[in-house]
Amino acid sequence: MAEVVLKDVRKTYAGGVEAVKGVSLDIPDGGFCVLVGPSGCGKSTLLRMIAGLETITAGSVAIGPRVVNDVEPADRDIAMVFQNYALYPHMSVYDNMAYGLKNRGTPKDEIDKRVKEAARILAIESFLARKPRALSGGQRQRVAMGRAIVRKPQVFLFDEPLSNLDAKLRVQMRVEIKRLQRALGVTSVYVTHDQVEAMTLSDKLVVMNAGNVEQVGLPNDVYKRPASRFVATFIGSPPMNIVPGIVEGDGRVAVGGHMLAVADMAPGLAPGTVLDVGLRPEDLEVSGGPGIRLPVDFVEELGATQLFHGKLDGAEMVVQAPTGAITSDTRQLTLTIDAAKVHLFDRDTGARRGR
Repeated sequence: MAEVVLKDVRKTYAGGVEAVKGVSLDIPDGGFCVLVGPSGCGKSTLLRMIAGLETITAGSVAIGPRVVNDVEPADRDIAMVFQNYALYPHMSVYDNMAYGLKNRGTPKDEIDKRVKEAARILAIESFLARKPRALSGGQRQRVAMGRAIVRKPQVFLFDEPLSNLDAKLRVQMRVEIKRLQRALGVTSVYVTHDQVEAMTLSDKLVVMNAGNVEQVGLPNDVYKRPASRFVATFIGSPPMNIVPGIVEGDGRVAVGGHMLAVADMAPGLAPGTVLDVGLRPEDLEVSGGPGIRLPVDFVEELGATQLFHGKLDGAEMVVQAPTGAITSDTRQLTLTIDAAKVHLFDRDTGARRGR
C-alpha cells in the first residue's frame, strides 16, 4: 500500500486551456479520497494524471516514495475501474479477471487462487464461466472490480464506476465498494459528480471547480462549514439556500425583513455590507412568532420528508421538514433559524465570511 502525493499538478491543453490549475493533495496510505465536482471541473483529468493516462504539464505525482511523472501506467502499480466496465466480451468472467495477471507472467496456480478469492469476496463465484453479455450491470461492475482486486495494487482508481447503474443498484454498490475498500485497506481515489455518493464513500472529500480545489476535508466538516458559496450549494441535498442580506450596524444581518444576529460568528462586518446568506433547508424551522415570511409556491412530497418551495427577495428558497410536522397553513410559512447555523459569503468572491 502507499500514500499518493500531488504537488502543484497542472494540465494545460493546446490553445492554453487549463484543465487543472495547480492541485496539491496528500492522500494517506489506506485512505479513501473522493474527487467531486460538476462536469468539466478537472476531476477525471486529475485522476488520469495519477494513472499515467494523461501527461502532466507541471508539478509532480508520487505513489509511495516514487515520483511517477515519467513512469508508464502499467508500471505504476495501480488498478483502475472505469465507468464502462471495459470487459472483453468474448472472454469469460474468469478470463477477464485473470487477463492482466497472465500478461504479467503470474504462475497459473497463483492466478487461480487470486481470481477465486476475489470472486468469493465479491459474491460472483457462480458467474466465473459466463460471458459479460449474460450479466447484469451490477454483476459486470463486480467483475471489473474483481479484475482490479486480483492485481493487488498499491492504489485503486475509480472513474465514475456507478454512473451507468440505476438508482437502487448505485446505493447497493457504493456500500459494497466502501466495505471492500475498508477490508482490503488499499489507498483509493474515486471520481464522481454525485455529491451523495461522495459524502457516503469518502474519508477525505475534495471539491473541485473549474480546475481548482475549492475545499478539502472530512465530509461532515465540508458540509457543516463550506469554504465558499460554490461548495455550499454543491454539497447537500437539497442544496443550501442562498439569499441576499445586508449588514446592520448592531451585528445583525437583515434577511427578508428579519434580523439575524451574527456578531459572534462574523465580527467586524461594516454596516451596509451586502452579503450572500446561506441557509440549509433542514435548519429552517417553522415558527408561530416573528421570523422570515415565505410564500409557498408548491410542496414536494418525498415520503418521509416534505420540501416547501418559494421565493425570498427574488431568490429560490426550500424548506425541508418531516412529513406531517408542519400543521399550520402551508401557503405561507414563518421561519426562524439558529444564528449559529447561518453561513455568510462574500457577494463578489463567494468566499466564506467569518467562522
